[in-house]
Amino acid sequence: MAKRTELNQAFIDTDFLDGGSAFYLEQMQARYADNPASVDASWRAYFDALGEDRQNARANADGPSWKRDNWPPTPNGDLTNALTGDWGDNAVAAEAKIATKQPDLSADQVRQAAKDSLHALMLIRAYRVRGHLIADLDPLGLRKQGTHPELDPNTYGFGPDDRDREIFIDGVLGLEYATINNILEIVQRTYCSTIGVQFMHISDPEEKAWIQERIEGPDKQVSFTKEGRLAILQKLIEAESFEQLIHKRYPGTKRFGLDGAEALLPALEQIIKRGGQLGLQDINFGMPHRGRLNVMASVMQKPYSAIFYEFLGGVASGAEDFGSGDVKYHLGVSDDREFDGNKVHLSLAPNPSHLEVVAPVVIGKARAKQQSMSGTYRTHNPKRVMAVLLHGDSAFAGQGVVTETFQLSQLAGYRTGGSIHVIVNNQIGFTTTPDEYRSGQYCSDVAFMVQAPVLHVNGDDPEAVVYAARIATEYRQKFGRDVVIDIVCYRRYGHNEGDDPSFTQPIMYKVIGDKPSSREIYAQRLIAQGDLTDAEHTQRVDDFYAFLDKEFDEAKNFETKAPDWLDGVWTGISLPSMDDEKRRGVTGVPIETLKEIGTKITTVPNHVNIHRTLKRIIKMRADKVEAGHDIDWGLAEHLAFGSLVMEGHPVRLSGQDSERGTFSQRQSHFIDQTTEEKYTPLNNLSDDQQYYQVLNSHLSEEAVLGFEYGFSTTAPQALTIWEAQFGDFANGAQVMVDQFISSAEQKWLRMSGLVMLLPHGYEGQGPEHSSARLERYLQMCAEDNMQVCNVSTPSNYFHVLRRQLHRNFRKPLIIMSPKSLLRHKLCVSTFEEMGPDTFFHRVLWDDAEYRPDAFQVKLVDDKKIKRVVICSGKIYFDLLEAREELGRNDIYLLRVEQFYPYPDTALKTELSRFKQADMVWAQEEPKNMGAWSFIEPLLEETLTEIGAENTRPRYVGRKAAASTATGIAAKHKKEQQAIFDGVFAK
Repeated sequence: MAKRTELNQAFIDTDFLDGGSAFYLEQMQARYADNPASVDASWRAYFDALGEDRQNARANADGPSWKRDNWPPTPNGDLTNALTGDWGDNAVAAEAKIATKQPDLSADQVRQAAKDSLHALMLIRAYRVRGHLIADLDPLGLRKQGTHPELDPNTYGFGPDDRDREIFIDGVLGLEYATINNILEIVQRTYCSTIGVQFMHISDPEEKAWIQERIEGPDKQVSFTKEGRLAILQKLIEAESFEQLIHKRYPGTKRFGLDGAEALLPALEQIIKRGGQLGLQDINFGMPHRGRLNVMASVMQKPYSAIFYEFLGGVASGAEDFGSGDVKYHLGVSDDREFDGNKVHLSLAPNPSHLEVVAPVVIGKARAKQQSMSGTYRTHNPKRVMAVLLHGDSAFAGQGVVTETFQLSQLAGYRTGGSIHVIVNNQIGFTTTPDEYRSGQYCSDVAFMVQAPVLHVNGDDPEAVVYAARIATEYRQKFGRDVVIDIVCYRRYGHNEGDDPSFTQPIMYKVIGDKPSSREIYAQRLIAQGDLTDAEHTQRVDDFYAFLDKEFDEAKNFETKAPDWLDGVWTGISLPSMDDEKRRGVTGVPIETLKEIGTKITTVPNHVNIHRTLKRIIKMRADKVEAGHDIDWGLAEHLAFGSLVMEGHPVRLSGQDSERGTFSQRQSHFIDQTTEEKYTPLNNLSDDQQYYQVLNSHLSEEAVLGFEYGFSTTAPQALTIWEAQFGDFANGAQVMVDQFISSAEQKWLRMSGLVMLLPHGYEGQGPEHSSARLERYLQMCAEDNMQVCNVSTPSNYFHVLRRQLHRNFRKPLIIMSPKSLLRHKLCVSTFEEMGPDTFFHRVLWDDAEYRPDAFQVKLVDDKKIKRVVICSGKIYFDLLEAREELGRNDIYLLRVEQFYPYPDTALKTELSRFKQADMVWAQEEPKNMGAWSFIEPLLEETLTEIGAENTRPRYVGRKAAASTATGIAAKHKKEQQAIFDGVFAK
């Protein structure tokens, strides 16, 4: 102790309270770390003692080894952070303030008072920065609060005799003057009780000041009315009773119960209630499976009898005849809740076991709702719609999609005005402890990337949890930024109810086994303070059990209602007719309209200083519009988009570099070469058009694709497109395709009209720039779940995009979009092919037959055709050009434009012309990739049904390979030649 006092005095006597003190301290500590002998003895002794304090704190910590090793954590950085004051950069400024306040003090007294003030402010700031490190956050008590040297008043020169001396703090903490004891009482209650706040990393002074003012001060305490406290207790009773009833009646059945985290329910209630008061009308929830059934019942108001009916083996109406369904704890639900006269619509998105992938989906849904409220989709309304995302601690820390989703939060076109993230922190992931599943101090550290404030709160203090939820909601509504609530709780049972966690965490589960529930703890607290009697508490529990028993009995005769999945914005949308195989829709557009749109998108306003190369591109487009032919891919796309927005359909396209296009094919914006302002021709077609939104996304596939999928599920009248820079890059988003795009309609009765553009084609660019993995999408095709196309003409691309909105149903559309075909001289179309009474062709004819004047080869009669080569995409044009060179007129090239749904009737019609011919399937992908495995049995069946002489198609293409493509030009050329040799062999 004597040594400590001497060190403190040496520390105080060192005159570091000038403008350069932070840099000086940084130098001192750096020099000490490199060589302790290089610094003055007083500094060396101080840093030595600081190290001892940290070691002692670690040694005195309790709990299992994985807790002890990480506690207390080493402070980030050095003392500089804690010793930087909030006002007054130097002692002179402090002295001037104090001299004005207390003119009767001598110069020495003013100087000492200034030092005391600055030291007191440093102490306060240290608690703001570090107070969470010693907060009472662990309901299991395995981590003791401990001490921290930067939170010790002795560090700042305040010994035991200084604790009751009045010190000027200039309104900080809401006080002009305060004693050290006063200060400690306030900052410890604020930052070191059952709430620990991390917010000093926020760079915006207004946001930081708001949090300080919101939680600091002698009158800022966690407090609720008696009515409020009893409402919290009731939610805990509901949570615990529901879980216990299921546990008793269905022991061992998976439900992923909320046991140990019951405070989540009143927290969510608070978000809804306070959010409604602050203008929220719609809250979109996403959550993993833990506690999901309880949230659905208690918060989302799904009838308990409906949930019990599912436990009894029942299924929702319609699921017997349509869809595969899903387990109970993956399902979604929606309802309206009303608090204090404010009605809020709630929706809980269905979610797979890939825990965090639902986060960007929910964000996308929220953004779609925000834009739809504006009517034109040009603006969004974040004050009225919000996303609330629930997370597990292990998944939040470990899964990269969390980081990708945070990165969306402030980006134009993706921002939603902030989300509330609620971490149900069980302090374990299945059997994995925190030191094994994260490298950071907290599971929430990833949120620092967007400067989100983090409120850590003890799950056994439900009032603190609800208080944190209130602050989080107010912060989000005021500043439009993300905020995190980290509810530190536990799992009463294992990962699921049939698991025995004591195998791997014996100490933790011994504590849990002897521990009363959150409801019991809180009830005793309310009884002790006179809010209710023990008998009243027991009666509340009994009443709710009786209610659940009644609901359970009603479940035996529960009558399901027809699914409501096509209500609301989906009104007018229906299931497709299975009798109409063509499903064309009305996609042709009057040629006058096409010319009008084409003229407007190729007109450059005088005020836009356009790039000279782009000016030439636009001039070439204008010439094509005037001529009405040679329409290339980019122009056809713009005509499709323009016609849709003119018809009242918003169009949203996003992806990496989608504004210009990866291959410079799109050029949706004209960038002024002087100001860099963007002029978007497609948003200047008419005064009453809808909005065209094209976005360069951040370098993410998984989160952005999830976002766009979510957007599409909430905006069925909009064309929503995600574009991969190269089709191979969609590999990084495969989970979104597996879990949502390909299967959501069957699992959860959720339609989507999302379009995925995946650049595909073998040009010798090697793996990762050739194959969009067509085979993967085809392998997932079943039960009419989505469409997979490899479109080869601009007009067919025009129609397939418009077809998405001009039918009374929605299906995801996967397009193997081209690269070299974007400017291929043969890959062009005419206005006539997009005009009235034209449509998408699932199968396309040979160009030598369709437009014979353009080719030297004149095909023989159908009966004399020796070989029919069935193919798809770019390889068609390669074969077409090779045939021209060879002069072969007895080989017919037939294109499959849509693989799934399989165009059976169209293929029968065309192949019936050539029953005598040799049948070949040609593809540029390796044999174990591409469409071969999918289409071979289907073609064989088709050929058999039409009575063809050769019913088994022959494969021509690259041999099976491990890598998708070669990156060696000579090898690519050799492989291409082998395909030509196989196709055109005599």
